[in-house]
Amino acid sequence: MFSKRKPRLKGVAVCRLILIGILLVILLMLLLRTNTFIELTSRYSSETDQGVGSKSNPNFSSVPNKNPNLPKQNEFSISLQKRNQMPPRNLDLHPTLAKNHIVIVLYVHNRPQYLQVAIDSLSKVVGISETLLIISHDGYYKEMNKIVEKIKFCQVKQIFAPYSPHIFPNSFPGVSPNDCKDKEDPARNKCKGNPDQYGNHRSPKIVSLKHHWWWMMNTVWDGLKETSNHFGHILFIEEDHFIFPNAYRNIQLLTEMKPKKCPHCYAANLAPSDVKSRGEGWESLIAERMGNVGYAFNRTVWKKIHRKAGEFCSFDDYNWDITMWATVYPSFGGPVYSLRGPRTSAVHFGKCGLHQGQGEKMVCIDNGVFNFEVEENDRVPNLESKWGVHVYEHQTGYQAGFRGWGGWGDIRDRRLCLEFSEMYLPSE
Repeated sequence: MFSKRKPRLKGVAVCRLILIGILLVILLMLLLRTNTFIELTSRYSSETDQGVGSKSNPNFSSVPNKNPNLPKQNEFSISLQKRNQMPPRNLDLHPTLAKNHIVIVLYVHNRPQYLQVAIDSLSKVVGISETLLIISHDGYYKEMNKIVEKIKFCQVKQIFAPYSPHIFPNSFPGVSPNDCKDKEDPARNKCKGNPDQYGNHRSPKIVSLKHHWWWMMNTVWDGLKETSNHFGHILFIEEDHFIFPNAYRNIQLLTEMKPKKCPHCYAANLAPSDVKSRGEGWESLIAERMGNVGYAFNRTVWKKIHRKAGEFCSFDDYNWDITMWATVYPSFGGPVYSLRGPRTSAVHFGKCGLHQGQGEKMVCIDNGVFNFEVEENDRVPNLESKWGVHVYEHQTGYQAGFRGWGGWGDIRDRRLCLEFSEMYLPSE
């Protein structure tokens, strides 16, 4: 009896082993596909801190490393990436930069009327000729490009996001033919995509805002020959910001005073975090949460932000600033303060949302009219080194625990975001 049943039991055991093997292979394939994001995230959580005096990568290359996980580029995307390596313009007019200059980065979308106002205001800024102006475009738009090419008041370098959705009309990061729309069920409709926490699928036009900002930050700090070894502050402004004539001198003063006046401050700001405020008018410096109008920080702070790529790229909100306020800054382990003056040196004038205001009939600068008075006090530096610092300890706005407004639920967007974080890391 035993001798007859042994082969049968042995055959069943073999079948079970084969079945288990097949299941393990399938499971492994699924894990390889779905865990890419988790693996990328873990890289940043295990990074060690780098000190203030750490040096840039000695093997730096302004060309991104060959990352097979980035979307396959078309000819247009490749041409823009090559254009990003061109030297600044106006070197004949402004051959040198001032010592310890503060680089200015203006990041823009597709609102020509807004951009023209911002450029006109920058042309009147005292000291603007001493520095480099980098203009980061969310893709390529002819009208925007024409405005920039007319700038003569300083060195200017243009960079173009080569993975902007409008550059990929038929594939990710743009719209793929089989992408889910609105609240479609992927299983039922046999479409591709992951919904956000509210059940909505990705909108390329919306997610481009966060992608552009993160791509720009990685490129400006780590991917450009002009700034890869810049350890000073970089000032970031947007196309719907009006910059006062005293802005550059004020930001210079703030960054100089920050180590003594507010050593725990991460940044300096030209404007209050409340975009509707014009400042308190006190004879005092102000320390509050970092605003999104005219903010400046150095490489040490950038490295701290970069190490939080996992938090930034996984938070379900398409706004870069809300993502920073609600998840990145809280992860630093303490309040994140920015130093500013009691009177604004930059104002947000846009009344429209992202990618609006492009056409003549759609201009929405204060309902079609921009009329902002610049007072004499806005033309000269108006900060005093003798002033003390008023600290807003109980900061309002988005805090840790806020779940986000959504729009950032697709795993493809999260992966692409993390891949941007690795573009300029040295190849192993």
